[in-house]
Formats: sequence, structure tokens, C-alpha cells
Amino acid sequence: MSHKINILSIEPLTGDVMRYRTSKPEGYDFKPGQATEVAIDKDGWRDEKRPFTFTSLPGEDTLEFTIKSYRDHEGVTNELQSLVTGDALIIEDPWGTIQFKGNGTFVAGGAGVTPFLAIFKDLEKRGELHGNKLIFGNKTREDIIAQDLLSTMPELKVLHVLSEEDTKGYAHGFIDKDVLSANVIDISDNIYVCGPPPMMDSVMDNLKELGADPDALTFEE
Repeated sequence: MSHKINILSIEPLTGDVMRYRTSKPEGYDFKPGQATEVAIDKDGWRDEKRPFTFTSLPGEDTLEFTIKSYRDHEGVTNELQSLVTGDALIIEDPWGTIQFKGNGTFVAGGAGVTPFLAIFKDLEKRGELHGNKLIFGNKTREDIIAQDLLSTMPELKVLHVLSEEDTKGYAHGFIDKDVLSANVIDISDNIYVCGPPPMMDSVMDNLKELGADPDALTFEE
């Protein structure tokens, strides 16, 4: 089922990531970590649907999306950059397999952190964030999405891994087998993975080599 929503505010988070706050259809509900198909309500764009995750909580009166734009090609995320407050989007019903199943380690690359943000907000609101860890890979500090939000969650252990910047207080390199071996809370416990396909493939292979239980791995297929 399609729903039309209006953009209420647009906030830049990084050089290529924006936070969009929108109206919310009456009765619309989702679970933290889920996503929906989004299209721009403009001629030529209504059939161009792309999946984006809710970074707001289900109980809020508005919806929020945190979206990375790719300006090197003329796609939906690039077109979103031209929108202003009052413009309309079209969303479908929620879907997605990334939902909280119990404490564990979250492994994210770039915009792959977005499904985890709503989960962390929900856990914090319920006082249940303690006992979880985020391993978050980015190119540089300026690329880290929602670093301000993550810094306000002392109960969440966070390891930032930067591939193109070697800075004190941040790990340098990639989320490889050594990083996972040293930082996953419990290899037999819940592990949530989301990021670009090459990063996902590498992380999943490494986790399986380390003995992770396939039934305890949660990721978007």
C-alpha cells in the first residue's frame, strides 16, 4: 500500500548524508530496524523506488530517514538533494529482516548503520542498551553518520574503524578478521551486519571462519 508524506525538515549530517523528517500516515507502524520503499512524488520519479531505513522510533508522530546521496550518478539519492521542505515522498508498507533479537555485536559500514540507529534509540529508551557493541567502519571521521547521537549513548560500546585516516582514538584499517576476533563480544552470540555488499561479504566470511553461529547472524539479504 502506498502512502504520501511531506518533508517537514532537512538537516545535513555529513557532506553527503542528510536527515529527512517527514509527516507520518495515520496508523502507520514499523519495528526498529525496518525499512520501506521510497519514491519522490515528482514526474519521472514516482516509479523510481529505493529502500531506506527508518531512523525514528515507531511511537513518534513523524518519520525520519537518514540518507546518503551519491552525486556521481543521477539517481534517487542525488535527486533527493534538490528537495525542500514541503515536497512530497511516496512510501510503501514497512519490511526488513534486521530486527533486535537480543544483545550482541553490531557491525556496520557507512550508511549500513541506519537500521541500527532506531534499534539503539529503542533500547536506550527502554534502558536496555547496556551489553551491546557497535563496530563501525568509515573512510574518515567526517564520514561517520550520527556520531553526535552515538556519543550520547555511554551504555553502547563503539569502535570506530577508519580506512583512510589514522587518528588517535580511532582504529585504522578495515573491519577484517583480526578486528572482529578482538572486538565481537561473543562469537556465538547475536551478531548484526549491514553495509555495502563487498563489506558484507567479507565480514560474513570472516565471522563464519571465526565460528559464528549462522542462526545468530542477522543481516539484510
